[in-house]
Amino acid sequence: MSLDEIIENFGYLDDWEDRYRYVIELGRTLEPLPPEAHTEANRVLGCASQVWLESTVNRTGQGEPILTFRADSDAHIVRGLVALIVTLYSGKTPSEILKADASALFDQLGLSAHLTRQRTNGTRSMVERITRDARRAAAEAVG
Repeated sequence: MSLDEIIENFGYLDDWEDRYRYVIELGRTLEPLPPEAHTEANRVLGCASQVWLESTVNRTGQGEPILTFRADSDAHIVRGLVALIVTLYSGKTPSEILKADASALFDQLGLSAHLTRQRTNGTRSMVERITRDARRAAAEAVG
């Protein structure tokens, strides 16, 4: 599902309970990581729930590399938030990733006001990890 479709679907949902259920449903659509990807190296620190993030850099062509992310969580709502973040950032170049704003997306969807501080910190940790991977991929492409 595309980010535009997700935003459109959120527009049809009037109350927080419906949005909450939709976030959980998004988590169910997330392709699970294989057990071998549930490593310490892939674990996102700063999340109250267990979250794993796997980054792949595709350096084909002469332009910027494309980063692809796969992620997983052991908590239903967090898995849905992870699905939103992966949809926002995956399949993008480092410059596109560094311009994308997950906080603005969460505000637009009306999620920011309803997330606990732990979940907000966890999503921030995941975004920081993604942007760090993007910066590293960009630096390796130049050097």
